Amino acid sequence: MLFARDWLGSYVELPEDAAQVARRLTFAGFAVASIAPVAGSDAVFDVEVTSNRPDCMCHLGLARELAVLFDRPLRQPEVRPREGAVPVGQAVRVDVEDAAGCPRFAARVVRGVRVGPSPAWLRARLEAIGLRAINNVVDVTNFVLWEMGQPLHAYDLARLAGGRIVVRRGRGGEALTTLDGVERRLDPEILVIADGERPIGLAGVMGGRDSEVAESTSDVLIEAAHFDRRRVRLAARRFALHTDASHRFERGADPEACRAATDRAAALIAEVAGGEVLAGAIDRRAAPGLPLLRGRLELARLNSFAGAAVPAADVERWLAGLGFGISPVGPAADADGPAWEVTVPSWRFYDFTPRPGGGLYPADFYEEVLRIYGLDRIAAALPALPGSDGPQTAAQLVRDRVRRCLAGAGFSEAINFSFADPAADAALPNLRPGTPPLLLANPLSERAAALRRSLVPNLVDSARFNQRRGVPAVRLFEVATVFFDRPGAPLPDEPEHVALVCGGRLGSPWSRELDLDLFDLKGAVEGLAEALGVRLAARPATLPGLLAGAAAELLDLDSGEVAGYMGRLEAEEVYPLFAAEIALAALTPRIGPGAHLAVETPSRFPAVSADFTLTQPLDVPWSEIEAAIAAASPPDLVSFALKDRYRGPGVPEGAVNTTIAFLYNARDRSLSQDEVNERQAALTQELERRFGWKGAPAP
Repeated sequence: MLFARDWLGSYVELPEDAAQVARRLTFAGFAVASIAPVAGSDAVFDVEVTSNRPDCMCHLGLARELAVLFDRPLRQPEVRPREGAVPVGQAVRVDVEDAAGCPRFAARVVRGVRVGPSPAWLRARLEAIGLRAINNVVDVTNFVLWEMGQPLHAYDLARLAGGRIVVRRGRGGEALTTLDGVERRLDPEILVIADGERPIGLAGVMGGRDSEVAESTSDVLIEAAHFDRRRVRLAARRFALHTDASHRFERGADPEACRAATDRAAALIAEVAGGEVLAGAIDRRAAPGLPLLRGRLELARLNSFAGAAVPAADVERWLAGLGFGISPVGPAADADGPAWEVTVPSWRFYDFTPRPGGGLYPADFYEEVLRIYGLDRIAAALPALPGSDGPQTAAQLVRDRVRRCLAGAGFSEAINFSFADPAADAALPNLRPGTPPLLLANPLSERAAALRRSLVPNLVDSARFNQRRGVPAVRLFEVATVFFDRPGAPLPDEPEHVALVCGGRLGSPWSRELDLDLFDLKGAVEGLAEALGVRLAARPATLPGLLAGAAAELLDLDSGEVAGYMGRLEAEEVYPLFAAEIALAALTPRIGPGAHLAVETPSRFPAVSADFTLTQPLDVPWSEIEAAIAAASPPDLVSFALKDRYRGPGVPEGAVNTTIAFLYNARDRSLSQDEVNERQAALTQELERRFGWKGAPAP
């Protein structure tokens, strides 16, 4: 939004250095994007005025801010016109049929004007900020808009049927040709300005061509109204019209500026176009005015909030300069220093939100004071946090431990959107395969049209993105929420999962290279389970999108439920990818807020090892043998591990030799070999009984 420096200077004395003005405005919340010399002005500021500050979308409003920033008086323009003897009510009648859509409508009439080119000073003002001069009457309405922020419209009074203005809703079948020459079809949702016969303008947006001021115009009606923001927004969106007027009405123009704006415009039109201003003004109001917004401001709380010492005199001077009403009241019982009751001016009404219990939020007043004080003057400091941190929840402990464990295994954490491609989501497994996906009503794209049921599809996309750019090996993980529909429930179920993807070749020609495969993924999953105190077992399974014979479900051995899955992806690009996914709910119960490591002193007596080779059916998984050893564990057995699996000469077809290493150690003495043999014999006999090969011997 453009502002001419010399136009601002007509209301407040400014420093010679335009850069200094821009710097102060920027630090006060009005970012100045550029300063440029323009014909008709020594400099023009391009200022970013935020949508909550429509009061500063005009030169007088921004000059009010500058007057406070530089501690200089604000010069208000003269708005009272010289009036004739004929009352305005004899020339025009105004009826407001939709008081909710138009809470206030003010009008003045100037008779005997001579429409023609504007004087040089008026053209220069408008052209400096990029506006085209039209004629002296229309240029005055644009000037007052950019001076005071109140949109105006001028009508040719002789072209108003019945000398009447009616503010009403549009009617079915009506049409209006606006100033841009486009015919607009109206309906009862649209608020219009009409005369005694037909619509003559879109309220708050654009006037009509049939009543515009032309060279033949001699009597002018000046309109300054306040329209409901929602009605203006609806019309502007319906007809794709964004005007200076609609821009301000949609954000909240000042209803108290209507009368002053018509007075100012009437005085200027009489000055630049001649004519006589009729006595008085028509001012229709649906209510006495806006309700007053008041709140309490305490200096001690302000200074505590800011971490600075703002003088009380400055607080009063700055707020008064910005238009706030401020009166001293007694301080709170627990506060030192003065306190004030602050009343919000009408032009800031829409910028302050009342508290549910009454009054206003003190932080809104803090902002007003501190942006003038200068946020750059407040020293940076971390807030003081009294007391100690609360303990982590079980879910937080799990997330932290998962992240540390997988990062320690060489995986990098990824963060993806919660949306997924429905086709990719359906092509890979999820932990609730019977649940339909949740489709979005307004997706960002076809590839983000559903809420994800699994973390793996997006993680695979991230891995392939790296593959295509020459990354030799990928190891990624993600801890996040997935979404499952719950029929009849207002919200979906949102459990947390952890997913892993890996593939490629690690190392370099100068060191041993290693191809990442399913066993690397399995090792990461087992390390994660061990870190979380969970016993998981892999069970071969047929899963969508995973290669047959290289896919497995992950069973929670304590609950017997499926906690996740892992496998090799069927689709390949540069190199194979391997993926796994686990529900964090299966891991959470094992760790609580008071969880801690238990350290056991090792035995000071020597340990004795024993190996045993079991010839078993090939389809018996190691997890079943592992569970059987744990269940039948003899005294003093401290550990066991899978040592070797062999298939070949001497082993029956359909069988495999599994060698298991056992370690025995007593805490109170040295075990003899006979004691170890006795314990081991009972255990091996049980394993032979349950898993020993019962088919034909090897040929």
